[in-house]
Amino acid sequence: MYPVYALLFADTGLGPAQISSLFVLWSATGILLEVPSGVLADLCSRRALAALGPLLGAAGFALCTFAPAYPAFAAGFVLWGAGSAMRSGALEALVYTELVRIGARRSPRGGPAATAPTSAEAGAPRRAAWVSQTYTRLIGRSRAAATTGVMAASVLAVPVLAWGGYTAAGTASVLAALLCALAGRALPTGGDRERGARHRDRASGGHGGGAMRSLRTAAASALAVGGGALAEVRGSRSARRALLLLAGLIGVSGAMDEYVPLLARSAGLGTPAVPLALLAVSAGAVVGGWLAGRHTRLLAPALAVAAGCMAAGALAGRPAGLLLLAVSLGVTEWAGAAAEARLQDSVGEDARATVSSLAGLGTEAVTVLTFAAYALGSVWLGPAALFALASLAFLAAAGALRRGRG
Repeated sequence: MYPVYALLFADTGLGPAQISSLFVLWSATGILLEVPSGVLADLCSRRALAALGPLLGAAGFALCTFAPAYPAFAAGFVLWGAGSAMRSGALEALVYTELVRIGARRSPRGGPAATAPTSAEAGAPRRAAWVSQTYTRLIGRSRAAATTGVMAASVLAVPVLAWGGYTAAGTASVLAALLCALAGRALPTGGDRERGARHRDRASGGHGGGAMRSLRTAAASALAVGGGALAEVRGSRSARRALLLLAGLIGVSGAMDEYVPLLARSAGLGTPAVPLALLAVSAGAVVGGWLAGRHTRLLAPALAVAAGCMAAGALAGRPAGLLLLAVSLGVTEWAGAAAEARLQDSVGEDARATVSSLAGLGTEAVTVLTFAAYALGSVWLGPAALFALASLAFLAAAGALRRGRG
């Protein structure tokens, strides 16, 4: 459904203003629920939230498919935004925590997986390095798989629409979301029970109580988790830098990715060829995600290269320049996975999902600001110049990393 939902809205009779209002509703829902969902993931079962998110998405797809009207579309977008917020911080925190648990108990006699060193073998620093590198690789490859899925869906949408119209595409989306929920349910718990017990004991002082006391305990736990997450970010320079780097990279690159069709057209491509250009650029992001975890010490110079490729590719004024843009977005995808691992490395277990959600909130804010800056700049400049200006964000990130290292 993703490649064609805007067409569904238009064919149902919605105008541009109504369609835009749906996108605003989607973003607003994500922004409002991002941090609360992270707090919830630190208090409750992260695995349950990772499974609940796709269920909300499935409900949204079902509403849009089987009750096509503006109220159903609006409810569907709220459900999509809520589902994305539910699983974002929860999934990252669950994966990292489970890797920590695996790294702590793995034995070098365990076969191929024994690359995770134990305390007796190499000590905590090497275990932490293994967790960070493995997390970077996993998160990068998962995003590469997600991008590949979107590319495949874009190709498959053509025959599916020809066969069964929007109903077939929507039904397939519902089924895919349900499968994602089952996959989330199959994830390990990641220490959910122990973490929840710690939060409840801290808030209640270890004593039980009635319903009102339970509510007060839950509220106190939520406030404690939120305050703890903010304290971790304020108290850790590395956490602040990783959070800002992650929000800047993903926010700017994600927003500019939406304008690639305009850049492709301004470079001389006809409308029928634009989807092929999008596939080429997406392929760059897939390669970057697949290479995540390799040579992360080269983060600063790689981001400088990404900035140069984006500017040169945009200003080339030819379709071949889009290949440089693909390289740039591939590097930022690779760098984003490294930045996310640095953030996870910098925070403690009990507020991990909340800090991840703070990064998600920052990413949403940067994305919205980039959209606004592009809209304002388009009054005077074309897509090529605007992409060149956006590349300065990657150059600034490279400079900040160099200064921090120095």
